[in-house]
Amino acid sequence: MAKAKAHPTDDKNASKKGASQPKDDQPVYKTVADNRRARFEYEILESAEAGIQLMGTEVKAIRAGKANLSDAFVRIEDFELWLYSCHISPYDHGNRFNHEPLRKRRLLMHHGQILKLKSKMQEQGLTLIPLKMYFKGNLVKIDLALAKGRKLWDKRDNIAKKESKRGLDRVMKHASRYD
Repeated sequence: MAKAKAHPTDDKNASKKGASQPKDDQPVYKTVADNRRARFEYEILESAEAGIQLMGTEVKAIRAGKANLSDAFVRIEDFELWLYSCHISPYDHGNRFNHEPLRKRRLLMHHGQILKLKSKMQEQGLTLIPLKMYFKGNLVKIDLALAKGRKLWDKRDNIAKKESKRGLDRVMKHASRYD
């Protein structure tokens, strides 16, 4: 007599009902804030992932989508990474222990990685900028980029390339309809 297959929710170690579990135990990535202006003003050469040290009300505000990276930048001070000008709005239901919106926040990275970033910044005159803030599982992470500033003519050239590519795609789409 064949045994009936057990339902996945019958397992003792199964997660709570209603909670969606990603396949193969991969962490869920949920982007909270994106610095789109940085990709326009800088040429991105290399990127790295860093954790961020936050207060409880900051995490709750970030989950509500109240983070802004548009003017943010990163400095290395005493072999520690610090995030400046990242605006995280105060949590609506926070009390007197709510956080300051523009306080500097420490970024978490291995010492060797910080040394590599610092040496590249000093040798090549590069800048560290945050590209996006996202949740990786339950942890808040920041995607940092080593970038080189663009000149005005570089920006114009970049816009012209995007417009020509968009026009070419439009023509190809129109041509493929009548084949």
